[in-house]
Amino acid sequence: MRNPWRAAAVVALVGSLALAACGGSSASEGGSGSDSSSSGAKTTLNLVAFSVPKAAHDAAQKAWGETPDGKGVTWRSSYGPSGDQSRAVAGGLKADLVHFSLGSDVTRLVDSGQVAKDWNTGPTKGIASSTVVVLVVRKGNPKNIKGWDDVVKPGIGIVSPNPGSSGSARWNILAAYGHVIAKGGTPAEAEAFLTKLFKNVKALPGSGRDATTAFQGGTGDVLLSYESEAILARQSGADFDYIVPDETLLIENPAAVTEGASAKAKDYLDYIESKDGQTVFAEKGWRPVVDGVDVTVKGANDPSDPFPTPEKLLTIDGDFGGWSDAGKKFFDEDNGIVTKIQQATGKS
Repeated sequence: MRNPWRAAAVVALVGSLALAACGGSSASEGGSGSDSSSSGAKTTLNLVAFSVPKAAHDAAQKAWGETPDGKGVTWRSSYGPSGDQSRAVAGGLKADLVHFSLGSDVTRLVDSGQVAKDWNTGPTKGIASSTVVVLVVRKGNPKNIKGWDDVVKPGIGIVSPNPGSSGSARWNILAAYGHVIAKGGTPAEAEAFLTKLFKNVKALPGSGRDATTAFQGGTGDVLLSYESEAILARQSGADFDYIVPDETLLIENPAAVTEGASAKAKDYLDYIESKDGQTVFAEKGWRPVVDGVDVTVKGANDPSDPFPTPEKLLTIDGDFGGWSDAGKKFFDEDNGIVTKIQQATGKS
């Protein structure tokens, strides 16, 4: 069945964030805001993004602000679950630049006339950040979790964001499904694997960042997460380990400027998709989307070689037919494979 709460939640989100914007404040995940403007600023840009890249944007905005293009620019930023953020912009939340987890969340704004149809024709094909799905475990890995098959064993408690609101969750779930196919399994076996996975779920927070917070608070034995999120958390003092599975999914997050946005928004997007901008993102744990970035990354398993190549790296286009097909097949609100499994396991 459809989710009437979602429409109401989006209306409420748009209203609350619009009030915050009118007050000159920076909306942040969790609903709190602080004044980010300064007197004499020439341009204020509105960024609406999913929750996970906040630290990278904070660092990139600071670095870009020291360049001629970025001088005098201030920011009003809103971070939250990707799907909710996209629906909020479609519903009227002001945005000059959007950065979402899924391509389909940008496509929604193309369909509404808020983003140009050619948004993904540049050098990076509209991708501003990249990472992979990893398994985050307790320090010392007391449950001896080495890969996907260990996650579904009896007694393992899983934390993952909820695929109903979070793009991060959808990447996680497709990585789990794809693991079975990559090992020679059938679609039926992959669905059975997801059923086992959801039976082990202990918490489905609304966003990737909320899921990390829940895990750090003591919930579960393993967190399905972005590699970038795990690295950032360790940079911030988190005391846990993470595993890059042998079979995992390449996560590619799109960004776009909106129609009628200030030219400065395009300047910033060009910056974060450049070598300099991607270096800043890499330092926060994101895999570069351009060549030539070579950095030591604090918090990575191997800071000098922070982004190892998995044995089998799945892609959304190559292995799932793109987000248009995958979204309908797996996450349709009525007939999606994952939707039905969540309902059957009571983990909606």
